[in-house]
Amino acid sequence: MSKRAGFVALIGEPNAGKSTLLNRMVGAKVSIVTHKVQTTRTRIRGVALEGEAQIVFVDTPGLFRPRRRLDRAMVAAAWGGAADADIVVLMIEAHRGLTPGVEAILDSMEDRAGRSPVALAINKIDRVESKVLLALTEKMNARYPFTQTFMISAEKGFGVDDLRGWLGGELPEGPWLYPEDQIADMPLRMIAAEMTREKLTLRLHQELPYQLTVETEGWEEKPDGSVKIDQIIYVVRDGHKGIILGKKGETIKTVSTLAREEITTFLERKVHLFLMVKVRTGWLDEKERYNEMGLDYSDGAS
Repeated sequence: MSKRAGFVALIGEPNAGKSTLLNRMVGAKVSIVTHKVQTTRTRIRGVALEGEAQIVFVDTPGLFRPRRRLDRAMVAAAWGGAADADIVVLMIEAHRGLTPGVEAILDSMEDRAGRSPVALAINKIDRVESKVLLALTEKMNARYPFTQTFMISAEKGFGVDDLRGWLGGELPEGPWLYPEDQIADMPLRMIAAEMTREKLTLRLHQELPYQLTVETEGWEEKPDGSVKIDQIIYVVRDGHKGIILGKKGETIKTVSTLAREEITTFLERKVHLFLMVKVRTGWLDEKERYNEMGLDYSDGAS
């Protein structure tokens, strides 16, 4: 059997389950997964193997109505990921159905018709009855000519193997794009920063998670095989610094512990994690921050 390889873009509304599906497909945590919307900022590629096929997933930011420069850059990155892919998978939530947001995505997809096959993945199928699911399937396929439809639960794994098997068979023939043991093309420094940002997002509330970023400033390999990681949490206002630190430093201690445990599991070695909070009032408009997140600064221009 000849080898196959190619790119698959996962698109959909925020919180549709794209990151959860990516992590399950790959078999490791390479994308931030939280209950907050718009948490994926970069086009994170996870690499999964399906027989002789290597599937390179592009986990795009959720598609939504942009307001700020960062929002606009994220939406541009999402459509850029779809345009570059061999196959596009639109994910929707079974219990929410054909929302105005999904309608808007479908309208945009029609403008991009003919570029790549598009499959529909209806996620969270355990939340609705079968008759509701069938009606939604008919409505979606009447609305857009999907190449294939899959009913899945990314969280529980239902239908995921069928989707991965289909994707592997549809990719073009050709040599693999990454080494067999590589699961993501993000630098480890960025993956570690994303893991810390996830813990902050889960711990904090309202707007603050979208006004902070985490950067890995130092990465020191120790003789005993462990690694010392220094990270900076940037916030836009001085008041945010106190929120992240928490009373007597409890919040940042908890975040540090949870992040260190997850990074340790991911790297499979001991991790010494040190977090520092700094105020950088204009980071949301700094070109360098966008470059580090894999976003195009010019895409965020109004």
